[in-house]
Amino acid sequence: MLKTRVITAVILLAILLSVLFSHSFVFFSLVAAVFFGAAAWECFRLFQNRQPLLGAALWSAAFVFIVFKGDLSRANLLFGLCAAIWALRLVPSLAVGLPAAGSVGNRLLNGIYGIAILGCFIAIAALFRHSPQYLLSVMALVWVADIGAYFAGKAFGKHKLAPSISPGKSWEGAIGGWLAVLVIAAATTLAPALADTFAARVQMKWGWLGFGAVMTLLVAASIVGDLFESQLKRRVSMKDSSNLLPGHGGVLDRIDALIPTLPLAILIDSWL
Repeated sequence: MLKTRVITAVILLAILLSVLFSHSFVFFSLVAAVFFGAAAWECFRLFQNRQPLLGAALWSAAFVFIVFKGDLSRANLLFGLCAAIWALRLVPSLAVGLPAAGSVGNRLLNGIYGIAILGCFIAIAALFRHSPQYLLSVMALVWVADIGAYFAGKAFGKHKLAPSISPGKSWEGAIGGWLAVLVIAAATTLAPALADTFAARVQMKWGWLGFGAVMTLLVAASIVGDLFESQLKRRVSMKDSSNLLPGHGGVLDRIDALIPTLPLAILIDSWL
């Protein structure tokens, strides 16, 4: 299992680096469309849609149309909609639960979560247009939070964060991930070569107080994204969203924390 996980991770890293540093927006967008299609297919499966492939194909077509025919510089309306979706509908579901599978509410929630995933991938494309480094600087914040939470939770985790949704997550882990982001992001602001990164721009514009507030907000968003996908999987008794990535589960399992975070980050970036 570990060997499979490592091999998959190496392949994904090779794909990521080749795409990021190809400096080809067309190539990047086409690869992103493939991963978006996989994520959409997994989303429809989690909501027990009867035609997940058809749904994924339609959503992928929408993604390609927006990226190649739309104006990404004017996509803030979509990103604002995503932020509202999380604040008003998806975050409350963590407390009140999900609608019954097969109900009208479930189908509506499927569409709402689909918009959130679409917004995440459009944000990825928009951030890439700024620069590959800038995109990585935002995604790395989520990865650092996840890694920090894992090790802090293993070492100190005692108080469950959401026991009915994800029993393995703890408050100590969440705090550890938050502290890891604050420390590492703060360190990057001191490197002149990283001046054009998200954390550096936030600190330069809003000072250390604003920097701390933004990093805290993004870490909280990443935790919410992770928990919501876990809630979807638990409802249908699925361990992973799929087995498309051997040893790692599905695409949604790898990007769940990015889904609420990236649209929020690009909204903040527009204010910078």
